[in-house]
Amino acid sequence: MQNLQYELINVLQHDDSLVVDGQLNKNKIVEMALQVDPKLIKLLLKHDTFKNHFFTYVEGVLVFDKIKFQRFVNNKSFLPDSYTAFKNKIGLTINDSTTDNFISTKSEVVLAWPHKDCILEGGQTKEDQKRNEIFWNETLAPDEIDRLLDPKVFTNWKKYDQNGELEVTEITDSDNLIIKGNNLLALASLKKRYTGKVKLIYIDPPYNTGNDSFMYNDAFNRASWLTFMKSRLEVAKQLLHSDGNIFIQIDDYEGAYLKILCDEIFGKANARSRIIWKRTFNSGSSKALSNKLPANIDTIYWYSKTDSYLHNKQYRPYSEGAKKRYDKVDDNGRRFKWNPMKTYSQEKLDRLIAEGEAMWTETSKYPVYKHYFDESKGTVLDNYWDDIASIGTFSKERVEFVTQKPEELLERIILLSSNENDIVLDFFMGSATTQATALKLKRRFIGIEQLDYINEVSVPRLKKVIGSVIKKDGELLESNEYDKGGITKKVNWQGGGSFIYCELAKYNQSYADKIINAANKEDLIVVWQEMKESAFLSYQFDKQTFDERIEAFKTLPLDNQKKFLIEVLDKNQLYVNLSEMQDETYCISEADKKLNKQFYNIL
Repeated sequence: MQNLQYELINVLQHDDSLVVDGQLNKNKIVEMALQVDPKLIKLLLKHDTFKNHFFTYVEGVLVFDKIKFQRFVNNKSFLPDSYTAFKNKIGLTINDSTTDNFISTKSEVVLAWPHKDCILEGGQTKEDQKRNEIFWNETLAPDEIDRLLDPKVFTNWKKYDQNGELEVTEITDSDNLIIKGNNLLALASLKKRYTGKVKLIYIDPPYNTGNDSFMYNDAFNRASWLTFMKSRLEVAKQLLHSDGNIFIQIDDYEGAYLKILCDEIFGKANARSRIIWKRTFNSGSSKALSNKLPANIDTIYWYSKTDSYLHNKQYRPYSEGAKKRYDKVDDNGRRFKWNPMKTYSQEKLDRLIAEGEAMWTETSKYPVYKHYFDESKGTVLDNYWDDIASIGTFSKERVEFVTQKPEELLERIILLSSNENDIVLDFFMGSATTQATALKLKRRFIGIEQLDYINEVSVPRLKKVIGSVIKKDGELLESNEYDKGGITKKVNWQGGGSFIYCELAKYNQSYADKIINAANKEDLIVVWQEMKESAFLSYQFDKQTFDERIEAFKTLPLDNQKKFLIEVLDKNQLYVNLSEMQDETYCISEADKKLNKQFYNIL
């Protein structure tokens, strides 16, 4: 990560005019860059590394990117405190990472925080807290970021339809897709096939509240959480169709920060609505709420990619009060009410009156017409949704998932912002509510989930939605037992459809899994022996020295041992890059190679 920095320092120190009291004069270097000083340019062009990083060809002419160079030199990593150009606080600033002014009279205001100029891979399990997350700086570590976000190899392909689990022999544009693995890396891998093709993204990310139920690492500090979200939202935006939309559900803890972040990424002009969902009517315990009001709502931020976005006008069912206003019944037993007449031609008005569908009021000031309850769409949808209940204890759609959202909520979002056969993406898939609802509404879907419950909760739920046969040891247990919860009855869902499941191909991540799952110190030593032979380790780690001191290592508590071994793994080698698929080191099967070539459209 620091190689480029060290190389530049080494080169610049050879110029005495840039050194004061043994230290590089940063201001002088920046001044020369802004003036495109020939002496500095000549110095940089002597080295291919700097030539490739700070220059670009424009119609055959080599052009110096002085802004990129200035940001590199101004980065605080030239000093020993951190690898970010941003201040060690969170706040509003003008759109310039080098400024000291957090409040300015300039019109373009954005949110700044430490490590905003970094990429955070981000784990989602409690066990990931055993390792220190790596912040890859966009200026200092471009090669590392490129490698991190390079397309990855997919493996363990399976297809599910009403006949059960099938072998995947081909991948088509009509296939639904479920991916197990880190969602940032999976999103980056989707870019080649799906950039500009996704019509709707809905996500329900970790709320950063400290409640890590169901293993979510839901306790990032705020700066890390913002970096975590920024990295993913920037890739997600690229996947959206030009008329696509994204809906992000959050609570009040990070809601305001998320709003400003989304304004920056998607554009404030593309903020469509702030939706309030009254998810519960519970008041909570009086002791817990002695100094605050009950938190009964979630916020859903709706952004579009452009100002030309898909919006299907939606209605919500009438309230009981509104239903009661249909207090009249015609000869056929149909309920209706008299509504003031809209502008109609005299000919149509005369016909409606003749048919008994309209009449003049007693005062004869204006006509009224019969408005039938069974022809009404309901009330035009606004941004306050208090008519959708959260998942109850005995709900048919409940899958024992703490943060499960109701299908009715997703139904409204999906109908509002997509059409049949459009692609719906959820990269915090959880219990697969988004995918289940999308399937029932005849949409295509993509789901991404990192945690192991994907095969314990998410995939089994989707199999039931399809009506897939369920077998154990070759014995048929259930057949065509499709899901009966959620919106099944409402949309007359009878089962059907299919999806393809695959996983990011692990390399170092497989060793990380073994470390996490080691039951005792003896098992961990066995894992270390495997790592020593085959894993990619940090370049700073000396395994020979470690082996010489391994007896001291054995005296550490198990959790500390695990944290140490996870730390020495090269985090940029967790998964197998597509560019290295042919390398025998990674043992990618011929069948997987074929499917990856199909997925990435490699001839």
